[in-house]
Amino acid sequence: QVQLVESGGGLVQAGGSLRLSCAASGRTFRGYVMGWFRQAPGKEREFVAAVGWTSGMTIYADSVKGRFTISRDNAKNMLYLQMNSLNPEDTAVYYCAATERVVMGWDKVPDYNYWGQGTQVTVSS
Repeated sequence: QVQLVESGGGLVQAGGSLRLSCAASGRTFRGYVMGWFRQAPGKEREFVAAVGWTSGMTIYADSVKGRFTISRDNAKNMLYLQMNSLNPEDTAVYYCAATERVVMGWDKVPDYNYWGQGTQVTVSS
């Protein structure tokens, strides 16, 4: 059974940093694209960042470019999101996701078939 388990969320002041982790288990994720999405109260789930298998290719939402960095450790089956210069607009539940087949795009929610349970990130002003 595939499991994605996020950790590292919490409460931080504006301007601060957090590092999210996602532990993947249940199968090999060789060749999978992995990503981070987030969902704020009353809003749709939105793309944050994604990384290819080799970590050589990454994409980011415009709202987080230059502040967030996605990375993965394939030997450990881990995915990370380093978040710097956080602001209150970053407050959301953050989800780890994985897909073996991209049809519409790395930033498209429907393309991901494995999801974690989410971790809350709250940024106070």
